Amino acid sequence: MSTGDRVQRKLAAILSADVAGYSRLMGDDEVATIRTLSEYRAVISEIVAGHHGRVVDMPGDNLLAEFGSAIDAVEAALAMQRELGARNAQLPETRRMAFRVGVNLGDIIIEDTRIYGDGVNIAARVESLAPAGGICVSAKVHEEVSRKLDLTFEDLGEHELKNIAARVRVYRVGAEGISTTVGRAATLPQSPGAAKPSILVLPFTNLSGAPDQDYFADGLTEDILTDLSRFRELFVISRNTSFKFKGQTVDVKKVAREFGVQYVVEGSVRKAGNRVRVTVQLIDAESDHHVWAERYDRDLEDIFAIQDEVTSAIVATLPGRLEAAARRRAERKQPANMVAYECVLEAKVLHHRSSRDDNARALSLIERAVELDPRYAHAHAWHACILGQQLSNGWSADFGATVMEIESELQVALGLDENDSDVHRILAAVRLTRNDFDKAVYHQQRALALNPNDDLIVVQQGEILTWLGQGEEGIEWIHKAMRINPFHPERFWFHLARAQFVAKRYADAVESVGHITAADGLHHALLAACYAQLNNTERATLHAAEVNKLIPGFAIYQHCLPMLHYRNEADLTHHLDALRKAGLPE
Repeated sequence: MSTGDRVQRKLAAILSADVAGYSRLMGDDEVATIRTLSEYRAVISEIVAGHHGRVVDMPGDNLLAEFGSAIDAVEAALAMQRELGARNAQLPETRRMAFRVGVNLGDIIIEDTRIYGDGVNIAARVESLAPAGGICVSAKVHEEVSRKLDLTFEDLGEHELKNIAARVRVYRVGAEGISTTVGRAATLPQSPGAAKPSILVLPFTNLSGAPDQDYFADGLTEDILTDLSRFRELFVISRNTSFKFKGQTVDVKKVAREFGVQYVVEGSVRKAGNRVRVTVQLIDAESDHHVWAERYDRDLEDIFAIQDEVTSAIVATLPGRLEAAARRRAERKQPANMVAYECVLEAKVLHHRSSRDDNARALSLIERAVELDPRYAHAHAWHACILGQQLSNGWSADFGATVMEIESELQVALGLDENDSDVHRILAAVRLTRNDFDKAVYHQQRALALNPNDDLIVVQQGEILTWLGQGEEGIEWIHKAMRINPFHPERFWFHLARAQFVAKRYADAVESVGHITAADGLHHALLAACYAQLNNTERATLHAAEVNKLIPGFAIYQHCLPMLHYRNEADLTHHLDALRKAGLPE
């Protein structure tokens, strides 16, 4: 197929940005500069996505993004400069990294996922006129947004721009707009339920004076977060995102604005012997005022009563006076042995670190918990989860034996407590690998009913819908999981890409895989299939070659088919035909 056949044109808003003084920063400290640039790129990418845009390319210190609307592009530029300005304020002056931003509205040419044309070139030239930390826009953008956004603009006059035939009038956005204009939160695409009262639980501070007691504060935080997640009336930011703030001094207003939440919970834990003191505050993020606070001085055995009281008090304080007593609360059975409970808490902390050594230590602790309290269902569930981490990372010495142990532990956990959401989540995943769709759906629906705000459960809902052939619905659920956990694992992008492939949104799938830092052979196989369906033979062949390089002796039926769990024969045929079309061997 010729290049001309692939060319598309459309009108778009283009945002171009680069780092002011990048060469100096690299000359002073290459490692620190690259680290800061990587962090800022991630921030900008989230902001662009949150304003309905798409990052097209990030070569060197440059960034190029496109938007369907000039307002979205300018609001993204404002949010970006505000956020990076706040981050720069925490750095020494010599290490601050300021971006110049230019925005243009014009015709672009789309080839594969790239964009070209005068519309792009003008954005880059306009950007070069912006001050460090500032924003310049073309006259076309100014005309679109000046009456719709509460901003001031300085007319910089007409400029002759390199390689642009006509002169272009340029405007600079007033500094007060960058520092004070309230834009939309830098979040991923909104999902069903985002309008519910929303809450972020910050990691509780360990005041015990012993760093090895961190696990207890972390475990209490996680349990309160889990309890709150069971309220369908709430939208709760996930544990993974919450724990990004562990050990940090947090600006509540800033964090709440970044994640689009109305309330923040913070607290502290002091554990001494068999006594525990827990202090908790619920904060209205907009006013930064405490709306409820309490201190609990109890015996350690009362820790579950404390969790229940904290959860009920928070829910009863939120708008609408949600009634804690009115919900169908899934009462997870409490352990008979408090040492077993502490072993589970510490094992979870190690599991979340996702390293081989930490996994081995977590396994030892969870086995100790099961030994101490054989009827502790949650310990059995997490035993299965930790073994599953071994399996998925290739750390298991005996694959078959580990699979059998996982299934055995899950059945034990289910028999002891049928209301543990983790048990049903993992059972759904196991049943799916066996293509037992009815049981997978049953356990998934139970998990979702028990904990509708767990990002792992929500993203798995999107996965299962994808395998059932409901790609569009799968996309919605995966977007919701990304909203719940803006710091989600990269694998969420692969789940999204597969859903988009099933929905025949091949270009979107290519873009999603592009968010994965180090693509493996199966990622390249999906890219090859997408490009084949887009009739881009050159790119399909390129990615097929990457598959063969990363997986020597690759064969579709050996390496891909076991990973495909489509219920409908037509969906499986669609996927296999696309792989063949890309030139991958059977």
